Amino acid sequence: MRRSDISYLLKVKLSEVRPPIWRRLRVAADLTLRDLHHVLQIALGWTDSHLHEFEIRGKRYGMPDPEEDLGEPALDEVSYRLAELLRKGGRAEYTYDFGDGWSHEIVVEDTVPLDPHGLKAECLAGERARPPEDCGGAHGYADLIRALADPSHESHVEMKEWVGPYFAPEEFDLAFVNRALGGAGTAAWRRKRERFYGR
Repeated sequence: MRRSDISYLLKVKLSEVRPPIWRRLRVAADLTLRDLHHVLQIALGWTDSHLHEFEIRGKRYGMPDPEEDLGEPALDEVSYRLAELLRKGGRAEYTYDFGDGWSHEIVVEDTVPLDPHGLKAECLAGERARPPEDCGGAHGYADLIRALADPSHESHVEMKEWVGPYFAPEEFDLAFVNRALGGAGTAAWRRKRERFYGR
């Protein structure tokens, strides 16, 4: 079977967060790393408001900045397809928001035949909502959860107001994620993402 005729089953877990926040995804091998970035943003619920980067077998992939002169730039993620980089049993790291440092461990659990009439990306399962953006990374999130859970905590009222009335850390809506992933990897989907995010 050609690598372009397969899909990867990926387990994506947010590092250093307890209880675990994770997603299981099926993604077509012909998606680019840029496509995978958008799939991860949707599946986790991030807002794509910060920089990101992949690390796979010691190489960094992202959105090279011609103005950046701090060391070797990342390889351009739009130029690499998953079929070139992923193998069953392999691992990758996806970092979102270099300030908060949200690190995601990606494990390639298996390969399956590509359904030519199916979606290019689908979320199969998952647990828990992603943390609020700009909450200070894994340690800040742990402090936030403690404050929200304890009405006597000195920051309880402030944190409840900050996250708003709709933040529910235990909730995950699989159907909502898959509706948002509809058409993933198609030319129209890429154009829509580029118009919305500018990248």
